[in-house]
Amino acid sequence: MWPLLLIVGVSGVYCGHSLQYYYTTVSAPGHGLPEFSILGYVDGIQILNYNSDRGRAVSDARWMEKEGPEYCERQTLIGKSKEAIARRYVTTAMSRFNHTGGETQHCFHSYQEIFGCELRDDGSTGGYDQDGYDGEDFLVLDTERWVYVPAVAEAVISAQRSNSPEERERIKNLLEIACIEDLKKFIENGREELERRVAPEVKVSAQTSEGATKLHCQVYGFYPRDVDVNWKRNEIDIPSDEAKQVLPNTDGTYQIRVTVEVTPKEGDSYSCHVDHGSLEEPRIVMWDPRKGGSSSAVYIVIGVVAGIAVAAAVGFILWKRRGSRITASEYSIEASSHDITNNSDCI
Repeated sequence: MWPLLLIVGVSGVYCGHSLQYYYTTVSAPGHGLPEFSILGYVDGIQILNYNSDRGRAVSDARWMEKEGPEYCERQTLIGKSKEAIARRYVTTAMSRFNHTGGETQHCFHSYQEIFGCELRDDGSTGGYDQDGYDGEDFLVLDTERWVYVPAVAEAVISAQRSNSPEERERIKNLLEIACIEDLKKFIENGREELERRVAPEVKVSAQTSEGATKLHCQVYGFYPRDVDVNWKRNEIDIPSDEAKQVLPNTDGTYQIRVTVEVTPKEGDSYSCHVDHGSLEEPRIVMWDPRKGGSSSAVYIVIGVVAGIAVAAAVGFILWKRRGSRITASEYSIEASSHDITNNSDCI
């Protein structure tokens, strides 16, 4: 398994719009991966894909055609320039963490960054910039103080270089002005698709094995992507041991399954709570242990017609991927101009 930093929020309801760019660089060719790639998303919809294997930028979002062919041409030039810079980042990081000379067929190193901004429904805005090396955080932008904070001691030099007055002012302008302006433009281009709302379907089920009971809450067919799903026992949250991962469906909607392990006791009540931008209030689905524990267990939906039988749409994808004035195209390079460091041993 090659190390990747998954710095993507997978739960929580977000009301507004977002523009995100993901940069991924690996230290050696092969492994079925391009050495360098840039992916751009608006509200989780991919608007940009550049990688070193293809050598040019493409956009699958039809509404981005309003930007004209110049958009992909400009992103291609940016991608090629950023590619050379990013390769130096990986080399520098490997040197700092004594990872040079350690490349093998099954072990190599990666650098990733997520950079973007948010425009919330209440008109407020926010931005973020977070970097990782070999799947571990190493440098995070604190937007309260507009300084980069090293996650490990080896990242101190990188933070110092990024925290000069000029760099701090530059990144602040990128996130608060340029990124938001481009996000507004992209929203206008794709308003019909970006502002649609599709309510989720919800199904709960249980599996019992060797005395342990696992409760599953399958939420699917919803849009936009952001959703909050939690199990509760007697109205108190039950922590989930499994990562909450939102996955795309082939029809453009999303799905998520949240599982918890419980020991049912007489008098306990269990419910799955789903909050989504398409719902006026959270949807609650009760699990009744008296109804049995198979994956096709009977369930009650509060707020919709009780007893509706539904079939989960599966189709999982393991990881979606998702200046004068400086535009979004230009800050794809600008955002990552600080040095790259962090440490994770290759095993």
